[in-house]
Amino acid sequence: MKSVAIVGSGLIGRAWAMIFARGGYAVRLFDPMEGVAANAVGLCAQGLRDLAEAGLCDDPAGAAARISAAETLGDAVAGVVLVQENGPELADIKRQIYADLDRLAPPDAILASSSSAIRISLFAEDLHGRARCLIAHPVNPPHLIPVVELSGAEFTAPEVIARAHAIYEEIGQVPITVLKEIEGFILNRLQGALLAEAFRLVDEGYVTPQDLDKTVKDGLGLRWAFMGPFETIELNAPGGIADYCARYTGFYKRLAAAPPAPEVYDTQRVAEQWPTTTDLPAKMRWRDQKLAALRAHKKQED
Repeated sequence: MKSVAIVGSGLIGRAWAMIFARGGYAVRLFDPMEGVAANAVGLCAQGLRDLAEAGLCDDPAGAAARISAAETLGDAVAGVVLVQENGPELADIKRQIYADLDRLAPPDAILASSSSAIRISLFAEDLHGRARCLIAHPVNPPHLIPVVELSGAEFTAPEVIARAHAIYEEIGQVPITVLKEIEGFILNRLQGALLAEAFRLVDEGYVTPQDLDKTVKDGLGLRWAFMGPFETIELNAPGGIADYCARYTGFYKRLAAAPPAPEVYDTQRVAEQWPTTTDLPAKMRWRDQKLAALRAHKKQED
């Protein structure tokens, strides 16, 4: 049985453990905080049962049995084909983690980081084994949202990107390749563009945050649940994308010429109009249930 190491056993690490175990891999969890990895094993087992109830895991007990906790980083990475690192989003800490991983992991093991925005070249460039290092950025929660952004540096071997792509596809994720290094990768840059305009529209008094959310979840989001933006606009003009651009991009060009300023994120308007959520864990569970139902529906449609 092929094995992987999950370094960092918080929310993202546990999600990765469930994904790999569900996909048939032996998973070793490691966390530098005492007791965290051991506790995560039970949480993963419960998470796999939840996935099974939603129709997203055929054998939760078998998958859970493939997850174990390692006492040391060396134990975790022994003989693995891939390491999924989920440390803090700080380049200095990742640099130390990767120095240890490069020293301890098998020389042919892929070293993949779940970093949300930090480029791999900022913490792996000086490593002897830097050719096997890349970003594999998931979306929270990864066990329910399958896309994984694979981003290497100029020093990352193309064969490593290809192997990683095959592994993530094998376990049911949807890997995409970022062709050149860029801060934030693809998804967060798209999300950032929408968030900036959303904050601007609320701050300048054009819409309430509640109605803006409705515009996305009951408008754009319905199409985006099964089509991307290019496929969307292709179907919105008789002549496809070129025709759409000829007809409608006058407005978009004017919008692009005056983008939201960084200060839009300093606004208090959203905070003033958005009621405080008193039980965030409960709301997160509600979100996960909705995502699981949507993922199961899309799985059936595919």
